[in-house]
Amino acid sequence: MLQKIILSQKNEIELALSQKYVEREAKINGLDNNLVKVVVGPRRAGKSFFTLHALSKAGSFGYANFDHEELSLARDYDAIVRGIDMAYGKPEFLFFDEIQNLPRWELFVNRLQRQGRKVIVSGSNSNLLSTELSTHLTGRHLQTAIFPFSFSESLKFFGASGSEGSAWEYIKKGGYPEIYSQGVEPRQYLSTLFDAVLFKDVVRRHNVRAPQSMESLSHFLLSNPSCEANPSSLARETGIKSPLTVEKYMSHLSESFLFFSIGRHSHKASERIASSRKIYCIDTGFIAAKGVTPSPNYGKLYENAAACALFRRQFEGACRIFYWKSAQGHEVDFIIREGHKVSALVQVCYDLSGKTKDREVRALLRASRELSCKKLIVVTHDYEATEDASWFGIRGKIRFVPLWKWLAE
Repeated sequence: MLQKIILSQKNEIELALSQKYVEREAKINGLDNNLVKVVVGPRRAGKSFFTLHALSKAGSFGYANFDHEELSLARDYDAIVRGIDMAYGKPEFLFFDEIQNLPRWELFVNRLQRQGRKVIVSGSNSNLLSTELSTHLTGRHLQTAIFPFSFSESLKFFGASGSEGSAWEYIKKGGYPEIYSQGVEPRQYLSTLFDAVLFKDVVRRHNVRAPQSMESLSHFLLSNPSCEANPSSLARETGIKSPLTVEKYMSHLSESFLFFSIGRHSHKASERIASSRKIYCIDTGFIAAKGVTPSPNYGKLYENAAACALFRRQFEGACRIFYWKSAQGHEVDFIIREGHKVSALVQVCYDLSGKTKDREVRALLRASRELSCKKLIVVTHDYEATEDASWFGIRGKIRFVPLWKWLAE
C-alpha cells in the first residue's frame, strides 16, 4: 500500500513540475552537505512547489507527502524509505512534505541524517518554527522560509513591469500564488484560507479554550493594520480579560505566520521589552479580504506592504528591523540594522500634502542624528525626488521613492 501511495505521489509531482513556475527569490542553502534542510512558511505560500523545483535542478530526489491520511499513519518508517528508493532509484535527496503529520518525525529524520541521507522537510505547522526545532533536530539543520509572492515575484508571473497601479493591485490581492496561477477570486479565497489557518494551526493545535476571543483579536488586527499596541491595550480593545492571554495568542498567531511584530529601537534592553510593538499582517490581501473599515487606509496598507518586504529580509538574517520614537513623539516607521550599525531609516507616507511632509522629514532628521545614519528614505504613493533638508541644525539628504519602485528594488 505504501508503495502505491508513493508512486501515485510521484505522478502528481511530475504533473506539478510541468506547470508554470515563477523562480522564487529564496534559495535552499547547503544542498551539498547532509544537514537537514527545513522549508517553513505560511500555508499555501508555495513551499512544496518551490522545493520540488529547487531539487529538480540539484539532482535526483524522492518525495513523500504526509498530508495523505494513510501515509501519516504508517508505523514502519523504514518501509517509507524503501518505497521511495524503489520508486526513485535511491535518490540523492529525500523530500518529506508536511512532515509534522508524522508522529515523532524528528527521530526519524535525525536517524536518516546520521545514516548520511540528505533530507529536506517542509511543513506549515508551528512545530517547524518553534523554539523546539533546534532541540528536535539537535542543531543539525538549515532553515529556508517561503512567503507569499513578493511584489517582484508577482510581476514576474505576468512578465510585467512595475507601476503605481500594479503596486495597488498587489496590495489588494496579496501574494498567495494560487490567486495568480489559478485565477481564483481573492477575497473569498483569502477569507477561507485565513479562517482555515486560524482554526487548524492555532485554535485546534494549541487547544484554545475561547476560540471566539482568538477570532476577535485577529479581526481587530486585520481592521487596524500597522497598529502600535501592547497586550494590555489589545485586551481592552478586544474584551479579552487578561493581557497574558493576549500575549499567548499573539505568540500563536505569529508562529502560524498570520501576523508578525517589530519592537521599538532602543539601546536599553528594559525599554525595548517594556515598549509597545507594531503589528503587521503577513499578507495585505488578508486585510483587504477580512478587515472591517469604513474606507481603505492607504497609508497603513502601504506601511504593511513595506513591513512585509523588510520582514522577509529579517527572516533571512540579512537585517533586523525596528521602529523608532522619540520622547517628543517623533516617529520613524522602520529602522534597519545590519549587524551593529543602523543602515537605513525608512518612512512610509502615502499622502505628503499639508504639514505631513515636514513632519515625516523632521522625524527622519532627528532619528538620523540620534542613530548616526545618513541613508534616509520616504516611501510614497507617487512622489519621487532627492532633496536636501535641514531642521534645527540637523542636515540630511532624503530620497523620496514610490512604493512600487522601492518594492521592486
